[in-house]
Amino acid sequence: MKTVFFTLLSLITMTACASNYTDLTVNDFEKTAYDGICAIVDVRTPEEYAAGHLRDAANCDWEAEGFLEAIQAKYPKEAPLAIYCRTGRRSAAAAAKLAGAGYTVYNLQGGIEAWTAAGKPTQTYEVEIFFTESFSPVAITLLKHGTLALSYQGATIHIDPVSGLGKPTDYAKEFPKADAIFITHEHGDHLDKEAVSALCEDGKTLLIANPNSVQQLGQGIAQRNGDEGELACGIQFAAVPAYNYSEGRTGFHPKGRDNGYVFDIEDLRIYVAGDTEDIPELADIEDVDIVFLPVNQPYTMTVEQCVKAAKVLRPRILIPYHFSNTDLSALPGQLPGIEVLLRQMQ
Repeated sequence: MKTVFFTLLSLITMTACASNYTDLTVNDFEKTAYDGICAIVDVRTPEEYAAGHLRDAANCDWEAEGFLEAIQAKYPKEAPLAIYCRTGRRSAAAAAKLAGAGYTVYNLQGGIEAWTAAGKPTQTYEVEIFFTESFSPVAITLLKHGTLALSYQGATIHIDPVSGLGKPTDYAKEFPKADAIFITHEHGDHLDKEAVSALCEDGKTLLIANPNSVQQLGQGIAQRNGDEGELACGIQFAAVPAYNYSEGRTGFHPKGRDNGYVFDIEDLRIYVAGDTEDIPELADIEDVDIVFLPVNQPYTMTVEQCVKAAKVLRPRILIPYHFSNTDLSALPGQLPGIEVLLRQMQ
């Protein structure tokens, strides 16, 4: 009987361990969460998340109905999850639930309160997380207007970083040094010398921009429409046309001067359009997964042009950006089959 009892106890213990999660201190959580393998999930309410969260963290409310189903719909079980809440109580419950469902989970002891007490920075920008064929997370931070940041396998890439425009961004405090910076063109809402300087690290940061921006910055690699390259982290990129063609608008963004960028991250293809209208060259951008299109008439696209561009590109996901006061409320209904994410990207 003792043998049977101990055998059963061992099986129960092994099963419990198999569905367990790992609690980590602040420093260990930071190392694990930013190793390029984990997806970071804030399980607090949307209001708490909006008030300040960890860099690269997306939000999924533990207390909302269908929490597990929401995670399962977005996060593959092959990708470890690094989760946290305010004090660690909710995230511990969420971690147990997720681990029981087959996820590898790391939980931040003490939550974001312990994180901030340790002097670690937080942000208030929305984050969307996508996954490549190798289940590597790609975190896209939606800062503002035409400004984005992208994280992949420990590398950080910035697109048109700008310190001002509404809520100020303190790049030196809120982000690590950039592995690469891409500038679409030289207008002040896309080219910010202060932001570039804060993100650049000598000998590390690759600065890529259209020729006029390189000239204004006094540094960088000039990329013209059609130029291609590859970053050290394996991300391939191409500069593509971005311009106005409508009568009376061609002076805003003349043809041949500015860039949009296409990024190939394993099998995930992302198109960041820059300032452009629905130009014919969009037909040359094939098999795109995620698209950022500007909808700031009269400088870029009208809503109607955005709909036409999206129908040409046929992405899985469209994120309108650089839209100022343009009313986008009707946009999702005009694009069946495309997931339109309306975010705070005025």
